[in-house]
Amino acid sequence: MADAQHSSAVRSTVRAAIKAIEYHLPEAVLDNRDLAREFVDWSADKIEAKTGIRVRHVARADECASDLGVLAARKLLASGVCNAADIDFLLFCTQSPDYLLPTTACLMQSRLGLGESCGALDFNLGCSGYIYGLGLAKGLIESGQARQVLLVTADTYTKFIHPQDRSVRTLFGDAAAATLVGAVSSEDALLGPFVYGTDGTGAANLIVPTGGMRRHVVENAELTVDTAGNKRTVNNLQMNGPEIFNFTLRVVPRTVSELLRLAGKRPEDIDHFVFHQANEYMLEHLRKKLLIPPEKFSLNLRDCGNTVSSSIPIALRALHQESRLKPGGLLMLVGFGVGYSWGATLARWSPLNPPALPDPPGDPAL
Repeated sequence: MADAQHSSAVRSTVRAAIKAIEYHLPEAVLDNRDLAREFVDWSADKIEAKTGIRVRHVARADECASDLGVLAARKLLASGVCNAADIDFLLFCTQSPDYLLPTTACLMQSRLGLGESCGALDFNLGCSGYIYGLGLAKGLIESGQARQVLLVTADTYTKFIHPQDRSVRTLFGDAAAATLVGAVSSEDALLGPFVYGTDGTGAANLIVPTGGMRRHVVENAELTVDTAGNKRTVNNLQMNGPEIFNFTLRVVPRTVSELLRLAGKRPEDIDHFVFHQANEYMLEHLRKKLLIPPEKFSLNLRDCGNTVSSSIPIALRALHQESRLKPGGLLMLVGFGVGYSWGATLARWSPLNPPALPDPPGDPAL
């Protein structure tokens, strides 16, 4: 009898699992032909060859990251995988919040019609944010604090970019993704283990210098020009591309190795690798360095660009829509970038998502 009770307890262990993903892209697009007309020494083909990107989506001037996030979340809820009343916690990852205060997640709770017993918080992370969000959701669920967590990622980096800075304007696009992380009964972990890392000494290599309490936005800021002819002010996104590239090649391989060691897995045990979609050149270097077969490696930025915290869930949803992920498949997810910050985890693929749905009706608040 004791053995049977123990067996039943093992089978009923509460585990966190990814149950559904949806995303939203703004309507306005910036394609390589548009950029080639502005940067006359770069052709549309050259831009795609250098970045792997053909099109980026750009938020309207009056459209915030929260607006994109609400639309992604509404699409997820409209799919029927979960009711708004069932959401116990809303996690919102963004580096472009509506206000310094109040917390943007609180505003989204109201707009989405989530219950007053629902917890809500923002966290400020970029390209590693999805991994950190999954870790937070797992902690909430497996500690018994929540059963259904809505993780929303959204960024509008294009609002930080100077129009004459092609080093970043060719890369970044705006987007949002909504992921339902829910409690399931499982003998085995469906999410995790996790590896995290931070190196704040690299902060200046990807930064918007003004806009916070350390340094307010500078009126009539001086326009500077770098050696490649890119123009920007202190109010714009600044990126040291070579240093970011070196950081990535240094950190990602050892993070992958550490995650495999923690999980007791070999590279061949992984069915699909989904890394932050930074740019094709960087991703291909990582794939070759790690000896990952092309068919097991996700490249999904041609029609949306680098969407920061939303790049991994968008890539996952695209793979699912293309039927490239098998139920129960083991995925490795790796995020890295601004901070410097990085994180990685494993996930068993068993989502409830139906086929792709049309966008839900617009929000009167937009």
